[in-house]
Amino acid sequence: MSQAKQYIAVDLGAESGRVMLGAVSDKKISLEECHRFPNASVEEDGALRWDFQRLTGEIKAGVGKAAERSNHPIGGISVDSWGVDFGLLDVHGQLLENPYHYRDKLTNGILDKAFELMSKREVYKHTGIQFMQINSVYQLLAMRLAETKSLIRAKYLVMIADLVEYYLCGKIFTEYSLGSTTQLMNMATGQWDEAVFSRLNLPREIMPEIVPTGSVVGTLKGNLAEELGCGAVPVIAAGSHDTACAVAAVPATSDDWAYLSSGTWSLMGLEVPEAIINDKTFEYQFTNEGGAGGKIRLLKNIIGLWPVQECRRQWRQEGEELSYTEITEMAAAAKPFAGRIDPDYHEFLSPGDMPGKINRYLKRTGQESFNDKGQLIRIVLESLAFKCRAVMDMMEDIKQKPIEVLHIVGGGIQNELLCQFTANAIGKKVIAGPVEATASGSVIMQAIATGQIDSLQQGRQIIRDSYSLSEYEPRDKNLWDKEYKKSL
Repeated sequence: MSQAKQYIAVDLGAESGRVMLGAVSDKKISLEECHRFPNASVEEDGALRWDFQRLTGEIKAGVGKAAERSNHPIGGISVDSWGVDFGLLDVHGQLLENPYHYRDKLTNGILDKAFELMSKREVYKHTGIQFMQINSVYQLLAMRLAETKSLIRAKYLVMIADLVEYYLCGKIFTEYSLGSTTQLMNMATGQWDEAVFSRLNLPREIMPEIVPTGSVVGTLKGNLAEELGCGAVPVIAAGSHDTACAVAAVPATSDDWAYLSSGTWSLMGLEVPEAIINDKTFEYQFTNEGGAGGKIRLLKNIIGLWPVQECRRQWRQEGEELSYTEITEMAAAAKPFAGRIDPDYHEFLSPGDMPGKINRYLKRTGQESFNDKGQLIRIVLESLAFKCRAVMDMMEDIKQKPIEVLHIVGGGIQNELLCQFTANAIGKKVIAGPVEATASGSVIMQAIATGQIDSLQQGRQIIRDSYSLSEYEPRDKNLWDKEYKKSL
């Protein structure tokens, strides 16, 4: 391996953001958190949006701290974020307005309008992406139908992480993995799908060039480099979609594995060599997204720990401050299998009074409602585990081959109860770790882009050698099988 280098990974999540300093040396990777900040929607003119100026301010502060702490050459800086959301730039390259938040009501009812213009089956044939009203294509369609001024004036559409990298280096582009979340890309070609733009009457001309995952797209602008004290650092589109980075960090050793990137959202799937778009993946609503090393992430996007986060937020507003550890301990002590929800039920998507929403769902489906906080959380965690079982069954049907192990990465692995429930529900070994999968994957992909390491396989070996992983074997398999089948 060449000389030790350090890399800055900016990881933007729906609940928080952080700037990490990663070091790669001696076949090891290490991470240091330099700056963490909250991230949440803001309301402007009755719409939920992202405060982009505040985000860039926090990112600048974090990059400055990382530069101060670095003791090796900084080999690159990369930004990743959630998918689907975007900003619009005018002819001068200025952001026209704060980007819409995917949970905004803008896209309510938009799917029916879209399918009047292009059938559901045809959209999937072209894009291979599961249908969610939050997808960029439906946000864009909703803006067109509403004749929003920003879209009329737009010169470029830039995805969130790419928008930050544009701020850092001045280059306008779409990184492949993040662009693949839009449902505007043809996953067979990796380019924008002309038919979707034409049939939905969307402005194809505002879409930037697509660059491969792991591209060096520019260098830190001179004024920023001087202000932050870090020189002309390469800006690298290592994997602008956070899940692409997280999957790059999966420390797998065999071919018969699946992954679950666990956080606010859960993304569960397989790494495959090319897009799988057929009747079965359409029926199961699997999505084909771009990944590291030219791979495709065949996955289901399902609700993750969002309901738990929203329950905690609601109880805080009501005057009871509970940590995630306390909530999980309460759930562990609650009655097993007292109720079941579909975590992907549409009313759970939006923020606000999640305990009330869960209880209304339970009543509507003929189940008992609960005031006990631990019981509500246990119902959510068990339901998430059963959802993983359903997706696992679908993946094995698509693959026509058993999956031996599920790798869970990301912040959700800190909920050990959920990890164990997941192992119980799927009846397979779960390997959890690393928790900082997204930042680790970003750093590894930057090291590949700069030639410090040779391949994704080598990067995954470095991650295996650098982190302590936890294993969960299934418990009470017959009982979990019996309970799972009650919902079928």
